[in-house]
Amino acid sequence: MRILGVDPALSLTGFGIIDDTDKGLFLVDAGVVKTRSQSPLPERLKTIYQSFLKIVKNSNPDCIILEKLYVHYRHPTTAYILGQARGIICLVSAKMSLPLFEYAATRVKKSIVGGGLASKAQIQRMVTNILGMSSSPRYQDVTDALALAIAHSYITKSRRHLSQII
Repeated sequence: MRILGVDPALSLTGFGIIDDTDKGLFLVDAGVVKTRSQSPLPERLKTIYQSFLKIVKNSNPDCIILEKLYVHYRHPTTAYILGQARGIICLVSAKMSLPLFEYAATRVKKSIVGGGLASKAQIQRMVTNILGMSSSPRYQDVTDALALAIAHSYITKSRRHLSQII
């Protein structure tokens, strides 16, 4: 199964694509889609949309994974900004008929590190180790996207295993 994890934001959207095979998890591609803060909002959203359509067409994933939106009540503008970029990813998912899955950050951390309160540094080390990367991704957004993809792999395997037991 090929999994596309996405960490959406308006200025820098991270993505990570992994292959989940019987032999393990393998990195296919990872990177960021950048938009210029000086550009008008519609142009920035268009850039994200066109970039992700191309990423999906080139990589042919089986699903897209997003982190559930959690925003502190003191920063409502953050939810608005993140929501726009997330909406674009949801649109790409629908347009390409790809299943979309969402997980809470604590669920992702727990599935990768074993604890829902893991630090960003712990997640980065585990992602790098699990995928056999020689160095950590340059952007935290890429690490987060890869963590989402890895977590989805682990969670779906766990569900499959449980369904076979019951």
